[in-house]
Amino acid sequence: MATYLITGTNRGIGLEYCRQLQARGETVVAVCRSPSPQLEALGVRIEAGVDLTDGAAIADLVGRLGPLAIDGLILNAGLLERTSLEDLDVDSLRRQFEVNAIAPLRLTQALLGHLGEGAKVILMTSRMGSIDDNGSGGAYGYRMSKVALNMAGKSLAIDLRPRGIAVALLHPGLVSTRMTGFSAQGISTEESVRGLLARIDALSLETSGSFWHANGQVLPW
Repeated sequence: MATYLITGTNRGIGLEYCRQLQARGETVVAVCRSPSPQLEALGVRIEAGVDLTDGAAIADLVGRLGPLAIDGLILNAGLLERTSLEDLDVDSLRRQFEVNAIAPLRLTQALLGHLGEGAKVILMTSRMGSIDDNGSGGAYGYRMSKVALNMAGKSLAIDLRPRGIAVALLHPGLVSTRMTGFSAQGISTEESVRGLLARIDALSLETSGSFWHANGQVLPW
């Protein structure tokens, strides 16, 4: 039985990660700002009131965890604010960088003492952070912040390899969640997380630092 700490767990993909990992017998620590009734109903350990853009909140979370060893750190919390070139909002750009790129790196650094040899760090990114795959433009804050997250993940894979810690950058697919406006073309959170967990289970130091779709496709940078 492994211990997974997951961020952004009150709904969507994060909630489904908690549900599926608990169902297969893993220990789950669900980190969020405010827990939803659906998360509370799972009966997993919840660490609420955590704003991952706040250094003091991260330090408080680390203190709450005590000596807990983490086998899987799933950095799922994210923010999507749609802005076009015509209505560019610099404050929105900054918010998305803080949540999507800086916060996951800060939390990983803060939790290094909890990650031993064989642990896995999972950065939930997006193919919208692929420069080569960008055929539609727009979404400046989200795209730019996910590119930054991808670079952070690649560097983490290099820096954590001597510690025996593997890193994956995972795109969940187009999933029908609140973030995507419950897109009719999206797959369910259940299907997405099944694929994501398959990628996590297969992750090794040999494949560390790669950028994958939940379906197993390697995505272009």
